[in-house]
Amino acid sequence: MYTHRKVYAHVAKAIGCRALIVDYRRAPENVHPGPVNDMARSYKWLLDQGIRPNHVAVIGDSAGGGLAVTTILRAREQGLPLPAATMPLSPWLDMEATGETFETNVAKDLIVTRDLIEGMTGMFLGESGNRQDPLANPLHADLKGFPPIYIQTGGDETLLDDSRKLADLANKSGVDVTLEIVPEMQHVFQFLAGTAPEGDAAIRRLADWVRPKLGLV
Repeated sequence: MYTHRKVYAHVAKAIGCRALIVDYRRAPENVHPGPVNDMARSYKWLLDQGIRPNHVAVIGDSAGGGLAVTTILRAREQGLPLPAATMPLSPWLDMEATGETFETNVAKDLIVTRDLIEGMTGMFLGESGNRQDPLANPLHADLKGFPPIYIQTGGDETLLDDSRKLADLANKSGVDVTLEIVPEMQHVFQFLAGTAPEGDAAIRRLADWVRPKLGLV
């Protein structure tokens, strides 16, 4: 929550809302489904405080971008009302690492490699983890009835195909989905907010999209 509070402060300020940054327990000490359970528990806590679900949007980046989808899947399993929207940023979704952009963008992505993802997958799932578990890999999930999704990712990312596959799945499931691929941008480039115009502009677009969904027009 300390590493990410700057970027999500920019997001909250642009939207005009408060932000809850969850210090969920992470792997390898807390393997799957630990993180998604922590996130669902935090979402339920918000609801228990009297905050209405149509006043909540979920957002996260990279592994947190995956959780921005799987938290809603877990909440749905638990019979909780779903939030108004979700905004995965450069999401890591595919535990099987099948995306073609691992090869086509390998020379352009300065951060993420297939070997890195393979190592993180083993750490995240643990020894007996299922790479096709929808709560870990939402590309295998049923997204019918999901709230609107805004996926924002960089055009130079090796994980780009994760975002494309999520958008395709959402479309096939009848979900309102927007996929924005920002040319020449790296993994989670929104962290440049306050430093580079590309980061600021991306956050403005996210805010413009989600504000009416939260009743903030």
